[in-house]
Amino acid sequence: MRGRRDPQITMLAFIDLEERVPQDHPLRTIKRLADDALAELSPELDAMYAEGGRPSIPPERLLKASLLIALYSVRSERAFCEELDYHLLFRWFLDMNLIEPSFDPTTFTKNRARLLEHAIGQRLFDEVVAAAHGQGLLSDEHFTVDGTLIEAAASLKSFRRRDGEPPTAPPDDPGNPTVNFHGERRSNATHQSTTDPDARLLRKGKGKEAKLVFLAHALMENRNGLLVDFQVTHADGTAERAVVPDLVDDARERGFRPRTLGADKNYDTAECVADLRVRGVTPHIAQNTERKGGSAIDGRTTRHAGYSISQRIRKRVEEIFGWMKTVGGFRRTRYRGLDRTGLAGYLVATAYNLVRLSRLAIRAAPLVAA
Repeated sequence: MRGRRDPQITMLAFIDLEERVPQDHPLRTIKRLADDALAELSPELDAMYAEGGRPSIPPERLLKASLLIALYSVRSERAFCEELDYHLLFRWFLDMNLIEPSFDPTTFTKNRARLLEHAIGQRLFDEVVAAAHGQGLLSDEHFTVDGTLIEAAASLKSFRRRDGEPPTAPPDDPGNPTVNFHGERRSNATHQSTTDPDARLLRKGKGKEAKLVFLAHALMENRNGLLVDFQVTHADGTAERAVVPDLVDDARERGFRPRTLGADKNYDTAECVADLRVRGVTPHIAQNTERKGGSAIDGRTTRHAGYSISQRIRKRVEEIFGWMKTVGGFRRTRYRGLDRTGLAGYLVATAYNLVRLSRLAIRAAPLVAA
């Protein structure tokens, strides 16, 4: 018999969000891991707010909302708040009932200064990494490093001379003025973006267009391809290699024991290799035979089987960057300034690790059951 719509409106309905979410939904594992990490950060979150006054939206809810924005490729915080009005899965993840209204998108902006002051983005990332380390999912000794460009939230039209005089005539179009850069040599030494002064003009390689960008650095462990460190810095031609010693030293301070570090040809310089060898780390760096003076990597390194293994595994870091840019929406930052972009980077990197951990948990489930 044909079914028909019941025009009678139910006056009272009981809906349990916990029952609406399937037991095997991957977001359940992600929620559990995120809640455990935020529980460890609870004393830090308490210190962010005054003891008196009107209660704010829980910071745990804002942080988990930022994770959802990355996990579900939501285009903006405003779009997320609109979607939160009717998305039951989002409400379940944020521990909200059906009666609670969505919060205003400016709440993210007003609380971002607190998160930056207390380095909560980095602390949350570190807590997730520590949880994975405690489960034996991370390699203690073998790592990979790489960098990628993140487009700044600034137009090339905003890249103007630092000592330039203000225009005497009003722009032809205030929203999108005509700018003529023909015949003018622009560089970071003489020019600066008026929209985001922290952004730098850089091109990815020969024949590529120059863009205003930041540089993101990833340190990946080689066992399961999880991120153990992620930083955003100013972009220049040597920043990728300059940050390597800091990444290695930070890894040691957090309990890791780096023995090998894989990287691409861009890291094949005498200075970078020397910095690693001084720290007792074997540089498993791809040889750049086209470089003037030859490669800094010789047979002492390449003759071992571990070098070939690192060269094969290091390519996984590109999968991390691919996820962060396509799914996590971090191809182009939504924020201005190095600090805000760095905070967004930590949150997207945390979301990636949570997705990766949830998949590893699914693979291990049959073994546990057996």
